[in-house]
Amino acid sequence: MEQPLKVRENRYFIYHITTVGEWERALRDGRYAMSTRGRTLAEEGFIHASTAEQVAPVANLFYKGVPGLVVLVIDADKVEPGIRYERVPEFGQPFPHIYGPLNTDAVVEAVRLEPDPDGDYSFTPR
Repeated sequence: MEQPLKVRENRYFIYHITTVGEWERALRDGRYAMSTRGRTLAEEGFIHASTAEQVAPVANLFYKGVPGLVVLVIDADKVEPGIRYERVPEFGQPFPHIYGPLNTDAVVEAVRLEPDPDGDYSFTPR
């Protein structure tokens, strides 16, 4: 099973792309319950997340042209619901999926995700 990529101070991180508005709503509510673009946790059954290497390909495939994106940097050890790594047909490596509402205190940072002049995304974890 693949480990989340980035390690800081012995912590493992996974990542989730969302909009500034959805993240601000989660901060007000104390939990995040969107699964992916336009779909809630209730509709999908889990929250889509990524390893650091998967962020840019996912952004380029599903979020082109969407303004106001952020990448949530999630401390996997602080996530209260279960995390499962599962295969997705379009990709070779399994993706982390969060099976329940994400507690906002597991998010250590929300990083703006801006496209380059051609509209493509890249992502380098800090």
